[in-house]
Amino acid sequence: MLSLHQLTCFLATYEQGSLTRAAEELGYAQPSVSEQIRTLERSLGVQLFRRVGRGVVPTTVADTLRPHAERVLAEVAEAQRAVASVTSFESGTIRFGMFGIARLYAGAGLVADVLARYPGVRVELVGQNSMEGAGGLRRGRLGAAMLALSSVESEGMSVTPVAREELVYISADPEHLTSPVTAHRLSQASLVMSETSFRHVDGTRTTLRQMLHETGRNPQTRIEVEDIETAVELVGLGLADSVVPKGAAEQLIPRLAPTAGYVSLRPRQFDTFAVVHRTGAVLSPAARLMIELATQRIQQIAEPVRQR
Repeated sequence: MLSLHQLTCFLATYEQGSLTRAAEELGYAQPSVSEQIRTLERSLGVQLFRRVGRGVVPTTVADTLRPHAERVLAEVAEAQRAVASVTSFESGTIRFGMFGIARLYAGAGLVADVLARYPGVRVELVGQNSMEGAGGLRRGRLGAAMLALSSVESEGMSVTPVAREELVYISADPEHLTSPVTAHRLSQASLVMSETSFRHVDGTRTTLRQMLHETGRNPQTRIEVEDIETAVELVGLGLADSVVPKGAAEQLIPRLAPTAGYVSLRPRQFDTFAVVHRTGAVLSPAARLMIELATQRIQQIAEPVRQR
């Protein structure tokens, strides 16, 4: 008999690639997680993970099980939310996924908006990158999220674009800013890029790779960092150029790199932000409130996408 506890331990181990890190994420003792995995393997009569060094690698069977486990846990979480939505959330917790640099667009202001309406609630804005938010939606840990569209797999998800933001090229060298940056020039640039832990799924990098496809090259990163503030500071020091959302450039350059500036790419490139939730999900009052307020916030800074 499969249990939700077993599936929870399975998904955490699958994502973390380590029984120890899975236990840390879940707040369990490592032997407890190991036992849940062994029990699940016995119930199914299969091997789900192979030990490699200090970590574990999922088998093909584990790859097959993962989406089913995610759906089961998401449905359970959905049922819990549906029941909770019948009652008031005046003193409950609102958990909402956001894209990585949401702090520059809607973070503190969004929380302030929520608390102005419901002073007793607890607020959690979740996600260092849109991929984290998408994962939280798939597993049912989040009811809804505002994410970069390029990072969202649409299967099983309701996706509503609400705003788009131009990506711009920033530099402290005036000669680099005399005209829009073409794919050829971008392919030769020395760049500092943020969100290095998510470099393979980062929406900005995905857009740049698509832009450079015809040149046969990928963007050349000289420096990799985690946060966009550090990237902009390094641009200000003249150590590299970067590509960032226009709203981030307008907020951060005056403070962190006052000698720098920005120009458009040619052709112009955009990140699109979308409201995302599971298809058919019963949105709680908390989720609907966050969607409303987050949409208002993002559309004040980025270009609204009008719905047909």
